[in-house]
Amino acid sequence: MRRAEPADVPAITDLIYGLAEYEKARHECTVAPAQIEAALFSPEPAVFAHVVEVAAADGPQVVGTAIWFRNFSTWDGVHGIYLEDLFVAPEHRGRGYGTALLAALAEECATKGYTRLTWSVLDWNAPSISFYESLGAVAQDEWTAYRLSGNALAELAAQAR
Repeated sequence: MRRAEPADVPAITDLIYGLAEYEKARHECTVAPAQIEAALFSPEPAVFAHVVEVAAADGPQVVGTAIWFRNFSTWDGVHGIYLEDLFVAPEHRGRGYGTALLAALAEECATKGYTRLTWSVLDWNAPSISFYESLGAVAQDEWTAYRLSGNALAELAAQAR
């Protein structure tokens, strides 16, 4: 387990598409490797990633990723981490890689004084929910996520002009 490097971009992009497929939303995923590279490795990145790399016959292979960014709690006055994606290739699950990725983010929080590690999970994803709860994570049932995108986002943006 380590921080992502530019050479990991193709594997990270493949894992993102694997997650989209798992979440039954492959048709919504349009990210290109160049976008991932720009987001993760620009001079001042706002998005970060950790990867799990395993030995393979043809060389090291990235089999899991955690893609995250900093958020901020106005109540605490302290940053936290929002985990955007956590995905381990299906054939590599059950080996502790997901736990290792989350532990790395928890360590990032601890060493930087961040007070929260937050993420979302689809309500039908029972295996992931069970995994997260086994680590001590608590569902934030009193909060409902909202999203503006597409035409609704464009229409609201037009009101600012």
